[in-house]
Amino acid sequence: MNNNISDKVKKVASSVTEGTKGIAEITKVAVVSSKEVVVNALDKKNEEAKEQKTTEGYVKKKKDMIFQSVDSLQQVVNVVNEAAAAVNDKSRTIRESAIPEVLSGALGAGIGGIGSFAALYGLGTVGLSAAGITSGLAAAGGIVGGGMVAGVFVLAAPVAALAAGGVGVASHLKNKQLKQEKERLYTEALRKHEAIIKALKEETDANKERIDYLNSLNILLTQAIKDLKQDLGVV
Repeated sequence: MNNNISDKVKKVASSVTEGTKGIAEITKVAVVSSKEVVVNALDKKNEEAKEQKTTEGYVKKKKDMIFQSVDSLQQVVNVVNEAAAAVNDKSRTIRESAIPEVLSGALGAGIGGIGSFAALYGLGTVGLSAAGITSGLAAAGGIVGGGMVAGVFVLAAPVAALAAGGVGVASHLKNKQLKQEKERLYTEALRKHEAIIKALKEETDANKERIDYLNSLNILLTQAIKDLKQDLGVV
């Protein structure tokens, strides 16, 4: 009889042990799941905060902007496209450039020599029209086998003014377009800047004219990126 009682006690004890293990496993799973939920919630919150920070960082008041219109971005576009031509044609120098005066002025000023991209760009006597710049780029494109330089950047056409009563809408669309163009141009300027830096590292045997050309583009792109970052609130 004692043996029967002992067996029953063992079974009860075993059941309790198994039950305890089961509860422990359930608790463990619950804790892990809870942690995952917290982590996911934090990740989502961080992403939202990051997105909000980017939106809040963007300069919305025109008087505080460095680039106040889509048209004002054209000078940056000229430099970005010249950088594309420079990368595509390793024999190209300031002499063959579509913006030789601008590049010469930037080279003379050096990095950090001028406070803004517009002032740096303005050091050169800009006598070429948009058509002149385009034809210069087209000529460079002909050298590398294309009608136009590969990857040439073109700004979107400005938002047309709407009829009376739609002024507020037009202003909103223009501001939205300006922000989008700045973001698009900022990304492209970063790519071209990286390409120019790479060319400077690789073309160590290039002549002085070529090195000066690449350095002038590096100076202009550095300042353009800095000003675009400020407008976009990029940290």
